[in-house]
Amino acid sequence: MGYEYDRAIAVEQIDAGTYAANLDGGWSVGGGLNGGYLLAVIGNAIKSDLEDLGHPDPYAVSAYYVSPSVAGPARVTVRHIRVGRGTATVAATLSQFQDDGSPVERITALATYGDHARISDDVRTTAVPFDLPPYDDCVLTSTAPPEVKAFVPMLDRFAMRADPANTGLIGGPPSGSTAVQAWFELADGRPIDPIALLTVVDTLPPVTIEMGLPGWAPTVELTAHIRATPAPGPLRIRHETRNYVGGCFEEDCEVWDSAGRLVAQSRQLALAPLAQ
Repeated sequence: MGYEYDRAIAVEQIDAGTYAANLDGGWSVGGGLNGGYLLAVIGNAIKSDLEDLGHPDPYAVSAYYVSPSVAGPARVTVRHIRVGRGTATVAATLSQFQDDGSPVERITALATYGDHARISDDVRTTAVPFDLPPYDDCVLTSTAPPEVKAFVPMLDRFAMRADPANTGLIGGPPSGSTAVQAWFELADGRPIDPIALLTVVDTLPPVTIEMGLPGWAPTVELTAHIRATPAPGPLRIRHETRNYVGGCFEEDCEVWDSAGRLVAQSRQLALAPLAQ
């Protein structure tokens, strides 16, 4: 495997429906591993399970984050619910193990997979790409101050260029905005495919940073809709929230490719930020 990202999400089949993984600490944020990274590990196991059945690509994945994952060995189990000609639906669980060998469930998910090569090209949409300053005018997040990168090591895993208006994302004072946006590529240049989009939808720092609420915001639930394989080139990502209530907030995400297509959408519910 030539790409760092492929090594990070790699799975190895143990037996029917069971896959071993080694979770990469380089994808950590504050006190745990990034939810989108973990979703791609699960997504890759599901792909391995369904690819020979003609369903290699995620269409919809909904995951509940039961307990914080840590770097190290993990296991993904995949159970078929229905496998049809056009789509397949499965349940999947990512678990890790305590010192005594007992399993600890980290994430449980439902997913529907198919084949993006067979998706109809009939597109009817009112969606409009959001405005984002030119690529070269945006700020590379991996140049954030050392104290920020110490809290978010995964900043080095991708080449994200944040809108300069989102000053909180780059170590400056919070802007007060309830939306954040950026250009996105993986740092090692790996092309973004449908599995990688499961990570992309959760790579922006939480919008709460711009609201003056710094810290890691643990994901409770994340649902991703993967609409198409992106065209080559940088992606545009935007997260927005409308409700910060009861210690939780939602983030709605749009991912647009270089051809101006909306290739992924997601919504997640996250807890109020945990301070560093």
